[in-house]
Amino acid sequence: MVIENLLPPFHQWILMALPIWLGVIVAVLIVGVFLGWLAGALERGPTAAFRQVTRALWQGYEDFVRRLSFGRIWGLAYLAIKECYRRKVVAVFVIFLILLMFAGWHIDPANREPAVLYLNFVLSTTTYLMLLLALFLASFSLPMDIRNRTIHTVITKPVRASEILLGRAVGFAVVGTVILLAMGVVSYFFVVLGLNHRHSIAPENLVPLGEGQSAEGTLTGLTTLNYGHRHRVYVDIGGEGRVEVSRGHYHKLRVVGSGENVRYEIGPPEGFLMARVPIYGKLEFRDRDGLDTDKGLNVGDEWTYRGFIQGASPSALIWTFEGLTPRRFPEGLLLEVTLGVFRTHKGNIEKGVLGSIAVRNPKTGLYVETEIFESKEFAEAAEIKQLFIPRKIVKPTSVQIIQRKRNTPEGIKLSPPNEEVNLALTQKQEFDLYEDLTDNGRTEIWIRCLEPGQYFGAAQPDLYIRSRDASFVLNLAKGCYGIWLVMVILLAYGIAASTFLSAPVAMVATIGVLVGGLFRDFMIKLALGQTYGGGPFESLYRLVTQENVMSELEPGLGTLLLKMADVLARGFLFAVAAVLPPLGQFGWS
Repeated sequence: MVIENLLPPFHQWILMALPIWLGVIVAVLIVGVFLGWLAGALERGPTAAFRQVTRALWQGYEDFVRRLSFGRIWGLAYLAIKECYRRKVVAVFVIFLILLMFAGWHIDPANREPAVLYLNFVLSTTTYLMLLLALFLASFSLPMDIRNRTIHTVITKPVRASEILLGRAVGFAVVGTVILLAMGVVSYFFVVLGLNHRHSIAPENLVPLGEGQSAEGTLTGLTTLNYGHRHRVYVDIGGEGRVEVSRGHYHKLRVVGSGENVRYEIGPPEGFLMARVPIYGKLEFRDRDGLDTDKGLNVGDEWTYRGFIQGASPSALIWTFEGLTPRRFPEGLLLEVTLGVFRTHKGNIEKGVLGSIAVRNPKTGLYVETEIFESKEFAEAAEIKQLFIPRKIVKPTSVQIIQRKRNTPEGIKLSPPNEEVNLALTQKQEFDLYEDLTDNGRTEIWIRCLEPGQYFGAAQPDLYIRSRDASFVLNLAKGCYGIWLVMVILLAYGIAASTFLSAPVAMVATIGVLVGGLFRDFMIKLALGQTYGGGPFESLYRLVTQENVMSELEPGLGTLLLKMADVLARGFLFAVAAVLPPLGQFGWS
């Protein structure tokens, strides 16, 4: 799973975000006051402009602090809710139901990852419908009331302008929340019922397992074909059965009766809808010379999300984890890995590229390789590979002491130093994950590519410890909450824009905020010069002339003018991106 922006824990985020938010509010207030005073000074003189600005600030304080009435706000919100009812906004929910009906016919449950397909459909559909609803409600409501003069029935009452805006925002948010809740509940049942299926297997389809493959008396066979797949079933001599995982799920097998009257009952699918709780480590790279680096190799891909390591060399991907204790993980570590594979030659294209996984003690340097695995670049849609490191490692594939090396201003620094290397640690026949390979809860997971001419690539979120499974319902609710946040932001922008713009222009401005917010991270990278192809004007020139983004432009006056224009444009882009909400970071998929 690609996660380009790792979200920090809430307590860390709020400590960083709150001062920035307060700083932006103060800066906007100062700039607004100065511009207001400057406009007034040009028209009426500095003294009169100062009195006018002071009066406006006092009125704002009275509006939002002293005379703000939550009762009046709720009364106006109730009027906004009644307005939505009159305008039949519930039709959005009806459209959603109709789309689900058609989707039930066309979504292919035989897809390799049907759960992802169903969830992407319901969340994407909910997102588009809710954002359209927010755009139309926020942009058209106030201008239409002004044009129809129905706003006069409100402003003649003892209400303040700020209360009118807040009342509309609260009312529209309540309507959107109710519709979103209904969509979320329907989406849950649509996904669960759409994924529900059963298999069956007849006793005569079970045959003895081959010699040496399992305990004597074990039977095996394949279930019936359903939703485009089958499962292999195993039944041991004691009558206990299990069903292998296929397409990301499994079924429970119940053996009823015995002898000639035995029958096998296969339950509903399990494992489709799980919310993983990952524990991420810090990723570092080891280059082909055995030196630690912060970045991996670039194999020519413009998308630099993953760094790569060279096969059949000292190169390695190294994740460092903290806080690992026997109490948290008594059986060992369940790892889930998604690796990128780059081939410089085909090799055996039907086979994957071999790699190894190992655990290293950061203090002693003891390196224990636990498994050789196969990584396929054409695995089933975004397949996540599971690797398990047991508490007791009995038959490691390799044991050695590896010193980490890093370039420093003083020279090469070794960890552990030569005088602390203890080769006797490698003589043990059995290794304990916590006693031998962990230092105060800290350990390293190493992945290496074993084949020459091939490369493994990874980003920090591509390997994590799967600590437990959380509630799918809660995860779906989080997705809907992300949609709700974006809806509320659009309502706020749309209502504010509609106070001084016509309805179509306010809608275009709100759409601009939406699009800009979704691409805010890209705009910041473009402004900071962190993208290939230069700034906006240079990129436009390369696009028109089909110039390679990796090659330098020919020196000359034209190139110089492009560079100068990009400097100005980058400052403008950074200023715009700084005031846009980061909508791309609200996860709703």
